Amino acid sequence: MRCANPHKAASLWPWLTWALLLFVADQLSKALILGAYQLGEATPVTGFFNLVRAHNSGAAFSFLADAGGWQRWGFIAFGLAAALFIVWQLCQHPGEKLFAFALSSILGGAIGNVVDRLQHGYVVDFLDFHWAFLAGLFHGGHFPAFNLADCAITIGAIGLILDELLRARRPQA
Repeated sequence: MRCANPHKAASLWPWLTWALLLFVADQLSKALILGAYQLGEATPVTGFFNLVRAHNSGAAFSFLADAGGWQRWGFIAFGLAAALFIVWQLCQHPGEKLFAFALSSILGGAIGNVVDRLQHGYVVDFLDFHWAFLAGLFHGGHFPAFNLADCAITIGAIGLILDELLRARRPQA
């Protein structure tokens, strides 16, 4: 994929670098967890946070985790299609800083989880937050475990919402 405008292509690199940094941080953190923990093993860090090794073959909140295996390839295909769309959008709008930051955050996280699915068949999760008030929603009050890629995707989604709210408030020309 090429950006048609050379100026736009040059201004794309900071956003791709940000996505790469997020991807590397995600993969390094997962490698540390895989090397230090067995599946299900946890270390309490605070009264509400544990490091844990969990595997998620589904999507967010383990959606479709027990779907029989096809979801691995479906989520890989979806992640790769999303990545291509995001790079195309970054080519079109590299100067829109909040929008590009949000998209590149989603890109780094999405590729991190796609690589997990390709390598392992599941996504490695390790951040486990738990509070008693969540007991009615989640087993033992534990919010589903997640990882740095999920954090990047969430920050990106919040950024997209904020960008759209700010865009809607601008005076129309």
